[in-house]
Amino acid sequence: MRRLTVTDKKLWQLAVPMILSNISVPLLGLVDTMVIGHLSSEVFLAGVAIGSSVTSFVFMLFLFLRMGTTGVTAQAWGKKNQQKLVQALFQPLILAVGVGIVFALFHQPITKLILSVMGTQHAAHHPAALFLSIRLLSAPATLANMVILGWLLGVQYAKAPLILLIGGNTVNIILELLLVLHWHYAVSGAAWATVVAEYSSLLLGLYLVWRAAQQRNLSLRPQMSQLGQGLARLFRLNRDILLRSLLLQLCLISFTIIGARLGTNVVAVNAILLMFLTFTSYALDGFAYAVESVSGEAFGARDADSLKAIWHSACKQAVAVALLLSGIYAVMGQSIVNLLTSIPLLQQEANHYLFWQAICPLVGVGCYLLDGLFVGATRGREMRNSMLIAAIGFALTLLSVPIIGNHGLWLALMVFLALRGLTLGYVWLQHQRQDSWFDLSR
Repeated sequence: MRRLTVTDKKLWQLAVPMILSNISVPLLGLVDTMVIGHLSSEVFLAGVAIGSSVTSFVFMLFLFLRMGTTGVTAQAWGKKNQQKLVQALFQPLILAVGVGIVFALFHQPITKLILSVMGTQHAAHHPAALFLSIRLLSAPATLANMVILGWLLGVQYAKAPLILLIGGNTVNIILELLLVLHWHYAVSGAAWATVVAEYSSLLLGLYLVWRAAQQRNLSLRPQMSQLGQGLARLFRLNRDILLRSLLLQLCLISFTIIGARLGTNVVAVNAILLMFLTFTSYALDGFAYAVESVSGEAFGARDADSLKAIWHSACKQAVAVALLLSGIYAVMGQSIVNLLTSIPLLQQEANHYLFWQAICPLVGVGCYLLDGLFVGATRGREMRNSMLIAAIGFALTLLSVPIIGNHGLWLALMVFLALRGLTLGYVWLQHQRQDSWFDLSR
């Protein structure tokens, strides 16, 4: 058996903390559901679910703050350019806090606008509005935390994501138990627990930035003349990743909306089966984050040999994990479904679609890894174009839904993942043939 190379070990050291921190996210959602689910009415749970979904969608549109920061920081780290490292932190941080303050100041009209667009006029409207209006007060911290996480990943502070998410989630869980169950603040208690947790994470994140700077002998004193440099490139990159994120979210929402039109059983079954996809994403995203950081460093240093070594190592590790997940889903898929639901009808229905879960890790592994590679190179335009092609393929494949039902939905999702990987893979190979990967003008 071949021993792990230095690059293999480096990737695992970065990937494992990210995978573990990702796992804490659904655990927090589980605690939210358990706490709110023990209140006197299901309306509270529905309101929190709607409010959480909306805030998740809104904040995910600003994921460019994390992705762009990681790529730019990793490149500056590869160049050993302290001025660029300072810019990579403070430029997006100022943008994040500014946008967040707008959300916080106008949280009530924004809440009314969002819920009116969604058309929520049933009993859950009031608790959803209450949760959302309070939750938006955390926007400055939530968006700033994305930048901080991206910067810490860029300087390869491997433990930072784990420390940040576990610290923030611990505060959230403790406050939620106190505010909701002990002091009976219901929906507002759940929202305020999240707000306080976000600001606590911000303080912890700023401490980790200071600690990372001390360990790496970096001076993080910004100069106003430096902060104005490179803004045009930063805005172009953020614009392209924003459009990419918007297309991604629209496809995922379409999956849910069209599934809802196929019937209640389909919605319930897909909700269960999406847990497989969620777990796969958490596992493979860990490698994507590692590739972002290490490939960005190689890009900054213009080290083609190191970049190829990183790519080959990432492919080996991630494909092995994808094969493992596919095998587990193929052999134990039905048992996993039985753990997630005790309803016989849903158990039987899920069995018809389990083969999609078995092939999903292998279909999607390429797009996760290549996303990391392109983020590290700050090639936002090519990521945007790839996502556009994948979204078109997804939309066209949805035409099969009236013919083959829910299988058409899962087929569209597989096409979506495959096209993302194939298009980015084609662009990557073209750059290798033309020796143009390090030339961002192309």
